[in-house]
Amino acid sequence: MRLKPDYTKARAEALYAPQLQNEYWQSVAEGKDIGQYEALFQAVTEMPLDENKVKMADVLFDIVLNAPMKEGYAYVEPSDLESIRQERPQSAWTKSTAGAVPEVKACGEEKEGLREKIYGAWMGRICGCLLGKTVEGIRTDELVPLLEQSGNYPMHRYIRSTDVTDEMKENYRYFKQRPLIFYADQVSYMPFDDDMNYVVLAQTLIEKYGRDFTPADVAWEWQRLQPVTSYFTAEAVACRNFSLGFQPPDSAVYQNPFREWIGAQIRGDYFGYINPGKPEAAAELAWRDASISHIKNGIYGEMFVAAMLAVAAVTDDIQEIIRGGMAQIPEKSRLYEHLETVLGWYQEGVGEKECFDRIHGEWDEHTLYGWCHTISNAMVVTAALLYGGGDYGKSICLAVQTGFDTDCNGATVGSILGMRGGISVISEEWTSPIHGTLESTIFGMGKSAVTDLVEITMKHIEG
Repeated sequence: MRLKPDYTKARAEALYAPQLQNEYWQSVAEGKDIGQYEALFQAVTEMPLDENKVKMADVLFDIVLNAPMKEGYAYVEPSDLESIRQERPQSAWTKSTAGAVPEVKACGEEKEGLREKIYGAWMGRICGCLLGKTVEGIRTDELVPLLEQSGNYPMHRYIRSTDVTDEMKENYRYFKQRPLIFYADQVSYMPFDDDMNYVVLAQTLIEKYGRDFTPADVAWEWQRLQPVTSYFTAEAVACRNFSLGFQPPDSAVYQNPFREWIGAQIRGDYFGYINPGKPEAAAELAWRDASISHIKNGIYGEMFVAAMLAVAAVTDDIQEIIRGGMAQIPEKSRLYEHLETVLGWYQEGVGEKECFDRIHGEWDEHTLYGWCHTISNAMVVTAALLYGGGDYGKSICLAVQTGFDTDCNGATVGSILGMRGGISVISEEWTSPIHGTLESTIFGMGKSAVTDLVEITMKHIEG
């Protein structure tokens, strides 16, 4: 007798074999010299999902794991913290001890001002997430007509249930694929979302371990605090790898084709919240979190966001906030190069539409790789911050209406601008559906008052 698994019943994200096309694109982007195996990757990709395909996928993983780098590859992209720091650009923001970063004291009037910023960051992230959650997974060939037909293009408000006609439900791919959709006019709190779960999880992590937590601590808390169905792409793979005995950083590498996707970039906010004015410290905590599931640019995305939030606590200058985030990642990385490109377009006077069109021209939103990669979405976040001009509503709408990972990008942009300006910059039209309440699937949490989460954050800032 022989027992065989039915691979078609397994979560696709937790299996390597169905993701070989993504693995090939990912490996080529990293500079691995595997062009001679392209036809083999394609042939195995087209095989039915059975034990033979799984065995072939195991062989291909060994090939890419040990593949040499292409001669003349232009990027230097380490994954360990010490090497990342060595590859950073020279910048006033590179070190929090350099004297260029204002110190934020959580006392007196300054404490009250900081509390307003932290409240703004939490609510800014929640509202931006809800804006994008309604259309998470849609592509712009359907998103733009939806917005146009409902008088919401350029986007300037939440998408309501009344915006979606019966004809749209019948003809749009999105509505056939997503039977459960959350509309702002039908909720009375922020419904659970992985983008918000990670902020709550990070707060729980700091509450238990303090600032000295390790990547292994993060891995354990992931397994303890959420059901496996709450994890996706690289995070789902990491959880599988934990159960197989792989520990960080190997858990980020073993059969993980999503290792540079956006999953870590959405997890860094809390480390910025508790390090106002200290981008290097924020980026270090983000590295510890990211390294359990991501490598290279996947890690840099989380460090970039965490550092931007730390800088946003002490300056209003949007470009300075972006530069402050970039100062914590390798200068010769693909992420840094692409962020520099977006900044260059903006400074050269490239128009808003042209900027987003150029992002779409490089990254194909109709592939999961292009739609969900760290770099494509970090470009969207950066462009939305620049062209939004500091206006909270306009910025989150730009982040969402351009497609890609809408809830992730709306949340990140909203978080940064909420930190920058405080709760007063977020008008009631955005906050009213939330009723000050956040739901999460973190065990033991359920629904939380946002003001309570803010107070815990303030405690963590104070040490």
